[in-house]
Amino acid sequence: MLEFFNAFQVDLLRLVFQVVNFLVLLYLLNRFLFKPVLGRLDERSTKISKGLEDAETAARDRELARAEREAAVAEARKEANEMISRANKIATDTRNEILTEARAEAEKVSTRAREEIVGEKDKAMAEIRGQVAELALAAAGKLVRREMDDPTQRRLVEEFLAEVKPSTKPSS
Repeated sequence: MLEFFNAFQVDLLRLVFQVVNFLVLLYLLNRFLFKPVLGRLDERSTKISKGLEDAETAARDRELARAEREAAVAEARKEANEMISRANKIATDTRNEILTEARAEAEKVSTRAREEIVGEKDKAMAEIRGQVAELALAAAGKLVRREMDDPTQRRLVEEFLAEVKPSTKPSS
C-alpha cells in the first residue's frame, strides 16, 4: 500500500494528520454547531406546533363563546317577550277590573237616582193628594155653606183619599 501512496506522492503522516484534523473538526462542528442548531430547530418546531394547537383551541373557545352568547341573547329575548306578555295580561286584567268596577258604580248611581226619583215622586204625589183633599174640602165647604168640624173633615179626607188612591197609582 505504501507503493500506492508513493505513486501519487502522498505523505502518509500528513494524510493521517489531515484525517485526524477532519475528524476533530467534524466532532467540534457536530458538538457546537449542528446539535445546538438542530435543538433550536426542534424547539422552534415544537413552539410552532404548540402555537397551532393553541390557535385551534382559541378558535374552538371563540366558537363556543359565540354559541353561548347567542343562547344567552335568545334566552334574554324569550324572557323579555314573557315579561311583555305578563305586562299586557296584567294591563288587560286591570282594565277589565276597572271597567267592571266603573259599570258597577254606574249601576249603583243609576239605582240610587231611580230610588230618589221614585221617593220624590211619591212625596210629590202625597203633597198633591193633601192639596187636592184641602181643595175638595174647601169646595165641599162652600157647597154646603157651613163650617165643618175637625172629625167630619178628617172622615171626608180619608174617604176621598180612599177613592182617589186606586185611580191615581203611579205607573212605573
